[in-house]
Amino acid sequence: MRLGILGGTFDPIHIGHLRTAEEIGQKLDLEKVYLIPSASPPHKIEEPVTSFDHRLTMTRLAIFGSSLLDALDLEGRRGGPSYSIETLKELHAIFKPDPDLFFILGIDAFLEINTWKEYERLFDYAHFVIISRPGYRKETIEPFLMKSGLEIKRNGEADAFLMKSGRTLTIEETTLMDISSTNIRKMVQQGKSIRFLVPGAVRDYIAEKGLYGKNGNPR
Repeated sequence: MRLGILGGTFDPIHIGHLRTAEEIGQKLDLEKVYLIPSASPPHKIEEPVTSFDHRLTMTRLAIFGSSLLDALDLEGRRGGPSYSIETLKELHAIFKPDPDLFFILGIDAFLEINTWKEYERLFDYAHFVIISRPGYRKETIEPFLMKSGLEIKRNGEADAFLMKSGRTLTIEETTLMDISSTNIRKMVQQGKSIRFLVPGAVRDYIAEKGLYGKNGNPR
């Protein structure tokens, strides 16, 4: 099985997340791309985060009707900090015996991967698909990998590397959308429209539940 994994806080999920998942799923001929909301993001322990149930519901509303995209609640069920290494191990147990997992993340997040728990072992469990972002140069990837002590070599094509584990790392382009969940929350707080930034069902859910209220904190 060729399965994509796109994790995130999704507070809220927006069109940029969905287009990335859709385009990578089609480009790499993946059977499914699973969107996995983080239950307790380790890198956001000082920031208020909307409850997991709200974020999972918004994710499911956003992908409703898609044959390619699906959502998993495994980080919410597991509890504790949402470490990617634990998620990848669990996915191998669910989709055994040996799924081909493609871990999708932006270049901005990837350039902090050496701060993640057991980051060297992540490449034992999944291929990595790095998405270009405005303001980041893809040429920084190779020296970053080498500086992080990871054994890599060119995979015979541009923007593709082979890891020691045999997994690949590729840099991919998707439709550039400079959309931020943080800015969406601010816009809701300020009473501004978020139409066309999030799916209509997500926008309606935010309004119905009174999320991202005037006090500036998600609820």
